[in-house]
Amino acid sequence: MAHGPVLVIGLDPARIPGWDPAPVVAAIARGHARFAEHGIEADLCLVAPDPDAEREVAAALTRRAYACVVVGGGLRKHEPLLELFEQVVNLVHRHAQGAAIAFNSTPEDTVDAALRRLG
Repeated sequence: MAHGPVLVIGLDPARIPGWDPAPVVAAIARGHARFAEHGIEADLCLVAPDPDAEREVAAALTRRAYACVVVGGGLRKHEPLLELFEQVVNLVHRHAQGAAIAFNSTPEDTVDAALRRLG
């Protein structure tokens, strides 16, 4: 079954100071590889929680038409990032109106979240 492309928006673990990003980077890579296993094109938009995030997300959303946008748990689950999460959801609403929106639990179940919305 062919599906349109998916955009995954999440926090860039390499751009968050004060901790070892390696385990999360590896989990993101494993999760992203699962898209290919399902024959789905997927782009990543990984941002830092800084003023450039809105511009980076808007640029990614307008690069091509997406069938689904998955917003990562790092943006949703960390209460200090609530405002950034709201910005991301509103950017998806504004720039990818035809895209379904999905939410993952971990970097490795991102394709499962997309598949729920892609049908």
